[in-house]
Amino acid sequence: MKKTFPLKAPGKDDARVRDKIRHEINKYVRRERKKTVPEGFDLWNLNCKIGASSEAAEVLPLKEVGGAIDKVAATGADVVFVEVVAVAGHRTFTRPL
Repeated sequence: MKKTFPLKAPGKDDARVRDKIRHEINKYVRRERKKTVPEGFDLWNLNCKIGASSEAAEVLPLKEVGGAIDKVAATGADVVFVEVVAVAGHRTFTRPL
């Protein structure tokens, strides 16, 4: 998903607009994770980029996307660019000490 979301909507509180953006991103993530993983892979890795524009977007883990939307809104930007791409990957196991 590559999409530019407006951060302001007439008649709506800006916080609710940001909540709607996060909801749409989460809906996309759920839909992608339900897809069948290709043979030889274990899971879907989600590569995320977010910023005020596609050129200024920075790579972030999925957990930090919600907070990054708030940071972009705090800079006074009118729109936020979000890119979330699902890539098949392998699960890595870490052994506890």
